[in-house]
Amino acid sequence: MTPAALDVTAVRARFSALDRPLAFFDGPSGTQTPDEVIDAIAGYLRHANANLGTPDYDTARETLELVTDAHEVAARFLGCSADEVAFGANMTTLNFALSRAAGRDLRRGDEIVVTRLDHDGSIAPWLELARDRDLVVRFADVDDDCRLDLADLERQLSARTRVVAFPLASNAIGTLLDVPRVVELAHAAGALAWGDAVHYAPHGPIDVAALGVDVLLCSPYKFYGPHLGLAFARRDLLERWRPYKVRPAPESPPGRRYETGTLAHELLAGFVAAVGYLHSIGWAAIRAHERSLGERFLAGLPAHCRLLGPPTMDGRVSTFGFTVDGHDAAAVAAALGRQGIAVGWGDFYAVEIVRRLGLDAGGIVRAGLVHYTTTSEVDRLLAALAALG
Repeated sequence: MTPAALDVTAVRARFSALDRPLAFFDGPSGTQTPDEVIDAIAGYLRHANANLGTPDYDTARETLELVTDAHEVAARFLGCSADEVAFGANMTTLNFALSRAAGRDLRRGDEIVVTRLDHDGSIAPWLELARDRDLVVRFADVDDDCRLDLADLERQLSARTRVVAFPLASNAIGTLLDVPRVVELAHAAGALAWGDAVHYAPHGPIDVAALGVDVLLCSPYKFYGPHLGLAFARRDLLERWRPYKVRPAPESPPGRRYETGTLAHELLAGFVAAVGYLHSIGWAAIRAHERSLGERFLAGLPAHCRLLGPPTMDGRVSTFGFTVDGHDAAAVAAALGRQGIAVGWGDFYAVEIVRRLGLDAGGIVRAGLVHYTTTSEVDRLLAALAALG
């Protein structure tokens, strides 16, 4: 059944931030937020601001209800139990916390496999742990279209592999991974499948049970919410690992043991509103619109622009990394910015894939198309790129 066409005008009316001539192609760095998310954050601070631990008055009780609700909403968003989720400052901070806790069980010579497509937030925690505990970190390579080389991934695995860390989608060039196969290979080696869904989360639904991952992290500010990190880990792992926490912090639910200090309660209110916003739009409409935009972009990309990653919308999300002949990435981004077109440039912390492609420290240009992007904005971007030829 064909999904109903997305009413982009109605979508954009929910975002005060979009009421300007600037064309936002910077969603991979963080999407704009709808007004209902902003209102939820402000509403909490106006009417329910309190801390936990003394629930004998109205605002404290409302805060406790919000924290409980946020964990339940997160569980439904990820397809797990509310006991298996944890919030934090951002994905990287949560990943350091979880990897350090898991690292207590690792021994000298144990191995971690990561991929050349990873954001460094999925690599650096393991590199640092390897330095501290004398572990080995191995890298799975990519093929000519910048897809994960599954045969090379399999070659990197051994009886000493304890974790396979991988992105669901590349934040730099948009490549999707064959997650079921990666998980299958990890589990066959006796390793944990440790997924990074930060870049994938704004583009499609997540079901950790269906994916089979043992750990998964994402960031609400990439899917129309506030600056937060969100993590899932299997309950048995959360219970077995010993977290780094203060002694008075509760021991249960297990996911909450990894939430250090006081959470940003107002941002939890924004997170709940962001998930409600996504549900009101629907993933089918979002995916169909983004695919249509992506096909339009790929069909019109000028010949002097070198696309990185898969050449069609099959096997990718609507994030495009590219270079422009005769221009460095910073100059391209600056030229587009002067025309009211917001793109990113650099390596986007995806240092391995940029190095693998033989690019210098200037990196690449990145344009991210999300569901509030219009066809006219895509055409503006393509025309501006054509003029750089």
